[in-house]
Amino acid sequence: MGKYEQLAKDIIKNVGGKENVVSLTHCVTRLRFQLKDESIAKTDVLKNMDGVVTVMQTAGQYQVVIGNHVPDVFKDVCEVAGISGGEATGVKVKMTFAQRALDIISGIFMPSIGILCAAGILKGFNSVMDLLGWIPAAGGLGVLMAAVADAMFFFFPVILGFNSFKKLGGNPFLGMTLGAALCYPTLQGVDIDLFGYVVNATYTSTMLPIVLLAFIAVPLEKFLNKVVPDVIKTFVVPALVLAICFPLGFVVIGPAANALGAMISQFLTSIYGFSPIVAGLLLGFAWQLLVMVGCHVVVILPVMMALMAGEPQPLMSVVAFPSFVQTGAVIAIWLKTKNKKLKDIAFPAWISGISGVTEPAIYGVTLPAGKQFILTCVGAGIVGGLSVMLGVSSYTMAGLGVFAIPGAINPNDPGKSLMMAVIVAVAAVVIGFVIAYLTYKDTKTPEAKEAETTAVKVKKETLVSPLSGKVMELKDVEDAAFSGELLGKGFAIDPTDGEVVAPCDGTVMTLFPTKHAIGIVSDDGAEILIHLGLNTVQLDGKYFTAHVQQGDHVKKGQSLVSVDIDKVKKEGYSMVTPVIITNTKDYLDIVTMKNGEITKKEDALTVLA
Repeated sequence: MGKYEQLAKDIIKNVGGKENVVSLTHCVTRLRFQLKDESIAKTDVLKNMDGVVTVMQTAGQYQVVIGNHVPDVFKDVCEVAGISGGEATGVKVKMTFAQRALDIISGIFMPSIGILCAAGILKGFNSVMDLLGWIPAAGGLGVLMAAVADAMFFFFPVILGFNSFKKLGGNPFLGMTLGAALCYPTLQGVDIDLFGYVVNATYTSTMLPIVLLAFIAVPLEKFLNKVVPDVIKTFVVPALVLAICFPLGFVVIGPAANALGAMISQFLTSIYGFSPIVAGLLLGFAWQLLVMVGCHVVVILPVMMALMAGEPQPLMSVVAFPSFVQTGAVIAIWLKTKNKKLKDIAFPAWISGISGVTEPAIYGVTLPAGKQFILTCVGAGIVGGLSVMLGVSSYTMAGLGVFAIPGAINPNDPGKSLMMAVIVAVAAVVIGFVIAYLTYKDTKTPEAKEAETTAVKVKKETLVSPLSGKVMELKDVEDAAFSGELLGKGFAIDPTDGEVVAPCDGTVMTLFPTKHAIGIVSDDGAEILIHLGLNTVQLDGKYFTAHVQQGDHVKKGQSLVSVDIDKVKKEGYSMVTPVIITNTKDYLDIVTMKNGEITKKEDALTVLA
C-alpha cells in the first residue's frame, strides 16, 4: 500500500463503500468514478477532506478532484477497493445517451493521455537537444531518443485497441492485436488487392479506425463466446474475431474512419480559417470552464486526432496557456492577501499551476473570489488570441503548463517556435498577475463587516425574478458548482415558461455564444449570472434565442433571452436555472424573498451592502 492509504480508505468510505463502485479511471487531476448510486455518496464530507480539492458530478461520472498526484492516489484507491484495472463489477449504471458517449470516450482516451504527453515532451526535448548540438538527431543516442519519443504515436492504434476493448467489455489483448495488425509495416501505403477491390491506406498514428473497429469486434466476440463450446472458445473465438474483423477493418472501416477524420480536420480548419483570432479568443476563454466541468478532453479530441495525423494544431497550443494566466493570478493574490488561510492555499496552488494543474487554483483561490475566475477566463481569451497572432502551434502532444512548451517546437524551425511559445507563456503569467493584482481585494472578516454596519447605513438592492416557475434552494440543484455555492449565493428556478427578463437595471457583460448563460452587472454593482438549465451548453445554442447583445444596457423586466423549455427537456436536459450573485463576497448578506411559485418581474432577492 502506498502513502495515500488513509486518503484512499476515506474516499472509498465516503463514495458509499467499495460495493457502490462500478468502475474507476483517472485523468490528469481527477478520480473518475462510476457509482451504482451517487445519492449515497457523502459529497460534502469529501469536499472538506484534506487531500481532496472538490467533487464534480458530471458526464455520468462522480469526479473527485485530487491534483497532479492523482496516479498515486488512484493506485491506493484501487487496492483498498479491490479493483483490478479500474473495473469493480459487471453492474451497469443507467445513463443518458450523451452521458454514455462521454463515458466511453473518456474511458478509451484518458488512460493514455499521460504517456502520450510524456512522449510529446520527449519529442520537444529531442528538437532542442539537436538544435543546441548536444544530442544530434543523426547520432546513436539521438536515434534512440527519437525511437522512444515516436513509438507511442506510431503505434497508437495498439494502445487504443487495448483501451477500447477493455472499456467495451472485450478482451483487451485481442484489441491490441487488431491495433498491431493495422500498423503492420508491409501494409502501410501500398496497394492491397482483395478480390479485385484495391485499398491503399496507412493506419499508423491514427485514432478512429481501431476505435470504430472495436464497436464491431467486441459485440462479435461476446456473441461467439456464447455459442462456441467452452472447450475450444479460448483460442477459437479470438481466431474468428481476428479473421473476420481485420480484413473488414482494413478494407472498409479503416478507410471510412480515415475519411471521417479528414472531414473533421477540414471542418476545424474551416472554422479556424474563418477567423483564427476569434477562434483563439473563444477557446482560450472557455477552456477553464470546460476544465471545471471535466469535459475538456472530449471537446479537444478532434484537435488531438488531427495532431496525431501529423497536422500542426494552433488550437492545441491555445488551450495550453490558460493555466499560465491562472498561475499568474494566484501569485498576485498570494502576494496581496493578508488572509493567512488564503496564503496557505494559494502558495501550493500556484506551484501546481506551473505544471499545468489548475484545479487547486480554481477551486481554492479564484472561484471563491468570485469575479477573479471570470477575469482569468477573460485573460485566457486574450492570451489565446495572442497565441494565434504569433503563430504558435502544437506539433505533438505534450504535457501541461511548462511541459506544454516542448510540444510547440517546430522541428523545421525549433529556435523561433520555442521563442514564440515562451513569449506567450510569459505574457500569460503577466496578464493574469496584473489583472488580479489590480482587481483583487481581500474579503472583509465578519467582525469588520459588523463594525461597518454599525458605522454606516446598510444599502440594499432588490432583484426581480427573471423567470416564472418554482423557487428552489441552490443546495437542491444537481450541480456541485452551484449547490456548493462555489460561484456565489442565490437561488434557482424550475421554470414554467421560457421568457427570461432582466432582474434589474444594468449592463449585459457576458452573453455566451450558446445563449445558455447571461451575466449582468446592475447599476448598483451586483454581478448576476443567470444559467439557463444544467449542462445545456452541450445544445450549442439550439432552442435558445437572444434578444440583447453583450454590452447592452437593459431595464428591469426587459426580455433578455427566450428558450423552448419543452424541447430542451425532450433532449434530456434539466431546465433548472440558477440565479447567482457572483460577487457574493462584496455583500453583507443575500436574502431570498420568496418560496414556492414565483412569476417573472416579482421581487425575488435582496442584496445587502
